[in-house]
Amino acid sequence: MTLYCLTGTPGTGKSSVSAELRSRGWDVVDGKAFLREHGLLGEYDAERDTYEVDLDDFNDALEAFRDAEGPVVLDSHLSHFMDSSGIVVLRCRPSVLAERLRARGYSEAKVRENVQAEILDEILVEATETDIPVGELDTTSATIAEIADAAEKIIRGHAPDYPLGSTDWSTEMEEWF
Repeated sequence: MTLYCLTGTPGTGKSSVSAELRSRGWDVVDGKAFLREHGLLGEYDAERDTYEVDLDDFNDALEAFRDAEGPVVLDSHLSHFMDSSGIVVLRCRPSVLAERLRARGYSEAKVRENVQAEILDEILVEATETDIPVGELDTTSATIAEIADAAEKIIRGHAPDYPLGSTDWSTEMEEWF
């Protein structure tokens, strides 16, 4: 299997890191565009400002990439639910994440939902519920090039060099809950 997952809460840097990996010659699939192009977006949840996605259908639609000659990186905050060879989880300090999401025009409710998910390690916990190697990267103050360098190392089998639990946002919990 040659599919690798780049995941993280929205705003942690997935798109920026994906663009850098693509510029270095990696085959990168934009998960959001893929879902749209393959008709995999389900019902729209107006309250949460998001679409439902059937994860089994998403996983099945990615089958062709698992047989690819070279590695393929899937950029999606849902990618860690897919069958893959490795997972890179991007993390970001909640106060910085909130600034990034507000700059994108997210509603305060959407900012709060995503910041709370980041504080609670939601995506990291979900990623570690598999037997797939996982590496964790803090994007708060690193450059895109530095993050891409580390992501490449994780993809090449060095996930243990980027240990899980290396980020702890519990000091910001009181502000967001």
